Amino acid sequence: MPFARLFHQISPKEIFNNTDVFTFAEKEFPLITAGTEDRCNSMIGTVSGFGVLLKRPTTWGMMREDRYTLELLQKAQTYTLSYFTKEFRARAFCAAGKSGRDSNKMKELALTSIVTPSGNIAFTEAKLIMECKLTQITTVSHDDFCRQEDRESLFETFKKEQLYRKMVFGEITRVWVQN
Repeated sequence: MPFARLFHQISPKEIFNNTDVFTFAEKEFPLITAGTEDRCNSMIGTVSGFGVLLKRPTTWGMMREDRYTLELLQKAQTYTLSYFTKEFRARAFCAAGKSGRDSNKMKELALTSIVTPSGNIAFTEAKLIMECKLTQITTVSHDDFCRQEDRESLFETFKKEQLYRKMVFGEITRVWVQN
């Protein structure tokens, strides 16, 4: 089915009309998707935020440095954030812990990929899609946090994986909502 029959475009300023940004960021976890139609990958985005950076609407979030999605994101320089209803959110969470390097986990989860008008990959089951253009990637260090409790929280959250975290920033270029 054509993209335009499933989604319509809104302004980034309209994303949070029905809720505040803090509630949205805390309760809504997107699938971050990068790559091409031939080879894409998604991962759950659990550490994220929204705001204005360099006078542009921006998202940010942390990713482990070994994530395949991060590798594809760096190549493509674009990515999508797909947000789902509760029904599909449970499926999306099943993708956690599997690598797209070795399998087609989205096919296994029966999520249907779709190409946006600008060529990014998202999912027909999404209620909201944000297309983003990569702005910056920086490496997060425990030592960069000023308060001891924040350093401890970061360490506790990521102690199983002794890999660096990358902070990924992207300009929101288009926002789509389900018709």
